Amino acid sequence: MERETERPPQPQLHGVVIITLPPPDKPFKGKTVTAFTFSDDPPPPPHVPPAARSPLARAARRSLLSPRSAAAGVLGASLLLFSLWICLFSEVPMQLLGGPPREEDGRRQEEERSFLLPLYPKSGGRALREVGDVKLGSISRKRKQSGKMETSASANSSTVLPIGGSLFPDGQYYTTIFVGSSPKPYYLDVDTGSDLTWIQCDAPCSSCAKGPHPLYKPRKGNIVLPKDSLCLEVQKNQNNHYCDSCHQCDYEIEYADHSSSMGVLATDETHLVAANGDRAKLNFVFGCAYDQQGQLLVSPAKTDGILGLSSSRISLASQLESQGIISNVIGHCIKHDADGGGYLFLGDDYVPRWGMTLIPRKMTLFLNFYRAKVLKINYGGKQVIGGKRGSAIPVIFDTGSSYTYFPVEAYRKLITSLKTISNIFVQDYSDLTMPICWRANFPVRSFKDVKHFFQPLTLQFEKRWWIMPRSFTIPPEGYLMISNKGNVCLGILNGTEVHDGSTIILGDISLRGKLIVYDNVQRTIGWTQSECNDPKKATGFPFFF
Repeated sequence: MERETERPPQPQLHGVVIITLPPPDKPFKGKTVTAFTFSDDPPPPPHVPPAARSPLARAARRSLLSPRSAAAGVLGASLLLFSLWICLFSEVPMQLLGGPPREEDGRRQEEERSFLLPLYPKSGGRALREVGDVKLGSISRKRKQSGKMETSASANSSTVLPIGGSLFPDGQYYTTIFVGSSPKPYYLDVDTGSDLTWIQCDAPCSSCAKGPHPLYKPRKGNIVLPKDSLCLEVQKNQNNHYCDSCHQCDYEIEYADHSSSMGVLATDETHLVAANGDRAKLNFVFGCAYDQQGQLLVSPAKTDGILGLSSSRISLASQLESQGIISNVIGHCIKHDADGGGYLFLGDDYVPRWGMTLIPRKMTLFLNFYRAKVLKINYGGKQVIGGKRGSAIPVIFDTGSSYTYFPVEAYRKLITSLKTISNIFVQDYSDLTMPICWRANFPVRSFKDVKHFFQPLTLQFEKRWWIMPRSFTIPPEGYLMISNKGNVCLGILNGTEVHDGSTIILGDISLRGKLIVYDNVQRTIGWTQSECNDPKKATGFPFFF
């Protein structure tokens, strides 16, 4: 056989040049030259069907998914999911991720400030049931006045606001304010359920408790006249008419525990420290109280009056907002510690920008409470009450109440649910600390010894966007306490003892360990877990935002 003659190698093509000539009738367009070059890389291998690929090729392909790549993928997915969670559960991402602030917003931020009021623990020795009152104050029908205050005259006094107290044995949390041009301190019970701030007053005083400080002594020039808009605000629910010839603005407040305070409106200076460290001196209107009745008359009193923090126009925060000083936002954080304490702020500098549970506040025409609607209550995984269509229960956030109050039906069902502990705890009727106290069959040294026997309570609110659950969880330490006898006492009471029994009142015992924010601008109530040690100014979103 003849050997096949070897063919010379084919020349390699390295490029192409395309020359385009102009049309004969339009030579002015000239010619165009286009050049293409090719790589010297060897031609790609022939296509191999998937079935013909070797096991080595498949192993090489799998090796691309290294542990490092897998970890990076998991981290990226986690960040994406967390970002989605923040956007769904936070009410403010669109505000934060919006464009640059407008010029008027910048001016507003320069004008507005926030004030921080520390909460201090306060010692005391009175039995818990004696001081466990409910404020929820409302301006009541005016009684016949005695004409006091019109002839009184004395030196100015002054107010600055610190706060303190504990649940046991004080049953209240207070702040210190300084009133007058020569500042004098007064302890005021922090009360989100009251409209008016008032201080016991030497007008002279006809019925006052012996408080921790001397009575406030106003001058005649401090008295608010009836034509003042804040006087009209206070008296709008009273059955009396505007008096042009009167020289003072009278008021009377009745509280849910049947105590009352009567006096006249006064105005004086108060001194506050802003979040940026600046000291502010401003005027505010408050009650000069010369006639206290009920629990407010018990001596020695731990406070000199009440700090009203509702959404009313007469409340301290609303007055500061009307002067362009703060945004009408109030927040408090009360420690779980036995020594009490925490902090209170006015303004929005300390409001977290993300991670809070927010619910809409239910507005009513004449009530200025921080009110919402609860759909159901769970004890552990078991439903106590609710679940029926249209059966939402009103709930009020009230720092003026020492304890929490349930509607009568919910209260009875909760007691039934707690009977599961009957093999370990027996009710001790000799312990009068609270209506229900249990004695354990073992020594109780601290709450940690008994906490694991009880389940958390959960208040379920309306879902956000119909899919996102919103709940307020009350851990066992938020509704139980240890008495001086070493017994476990229930800090939730029957609501019929203080009102008609149809409303949940969340008092101090259940508000501890949370930062609670009342935004009167957005009309929302929000909360998040906190140790309540040090307030922190609000920051933006995490770095990946």
